[in-house]
Amino acid sequence: MAKTWRPAHEELARDLNRLIEARVLGPVDVLFGLDKDLRRRAFESVLGWTEELLGPDDDAAQMTAIRLISTLFPSDEPFNPPTDWWGTPFGRAVLLRAGHPSAEAVSFTVAAAMLGISRQGVHDLARRGKVQPHPDGGVTVDSVQARLKERMLSETEY
Repeated sequence: MAKTWRPAHEELARDLNRLIEARVLGPVDVLFGLDKDLRRRAFESVLGWTEELLGPDDDAAQMTAIRLISTLFPSDEPFNPPTDWWGTPFGRAVLLRAGHPSAEAVSFTVAAAMLGISRQGVHDLARRGKVQPHPDGGVTVDSVQARLKERMLSETEY
């Protein structure tokens, strides 16, 4: 299975590295200057977080996702990223391992971004019982998460 996850690891590591550079290292460099050792240590951490997020330990993956979200996207408000963020490698890893940190249901538009399909595709999945409608509108995050896991597992089979 590790062999089939390799492209996902590389894609996630690139995305996390970009975020760490933009949200952490760049500002520190502007304020204080930055030595190569800190960038190297940051990259090593990115590789470790990637392994945790895509690894077999659900609890470690969930804690890593939550820790990274709270550090990279600090706010006094509940976490509510732009819709297209869910289509990024990090957004998908968060969905897979932690769900949506602050919502039990999402709109059809957000669910579409999470799954990488059209809004109409999500309506079709809901009509066929593949994702579950939420009584207050939209679909449940748990069902979107389960659908993404199912799809990713089927893509890794030979």
